[in-house]
Amino acid sequence: MTAVLSLGSNLGDRAGHLAVAREILGAVFPVVGVSPIYETAPVGFVDQAAFLNQILLLDASDPEELLSAAHRAEEARGRVRNRRWGPRTLDVDVISVDALRLDSPRLTLPHPRAHERAFVLLPWLDVDPDAEVPGRGAVLGLLRRLDTADVRRWAA
Repeated sequence: MTAVLSLGSNLGDRAGHLAVAREILGAVFPVVGVSPIYETAPVGFVDQAAFLNQILLLDASDPEELLSAAHRAEEARGRVRNRRWGPRTLDVDVISVDALRLDSPRLTLPHPRAHERAFVLLPWLDVDPDAEVPGRGAVLGLLRRLDTADVRRWAA
């Protein structure tokens, strides 16, 4: 099964935080694909620095195990959760696990806002041109409805 994870960072060594997340998650699950990095404007709370975002595809089937590994990666980079959509060293979201649907107190799959977020969909399309958000449709079609002006490939 293929799991889609979204990595994001807008504090400190943004690219370094993404690299460590890839390393930590890749030590637990086989890596199937890694998207290019994008620089994106913040969503929600907009008075903060731009984010670096990336999609990581993993060979994994257990959503709870994925979420636990995501939280370990965030903790390793000093993630502090003090404001919804606020600045963060590292944010790792489980976007989907194949076509699995889940609604638990800890995790909703697919991610409930993935289909609305160009910073998730653009890099996902780069790494999987046939990607689909379960229950929402093809990523390419979803992207056509979104403003992608604030989502640009990042050149280090």
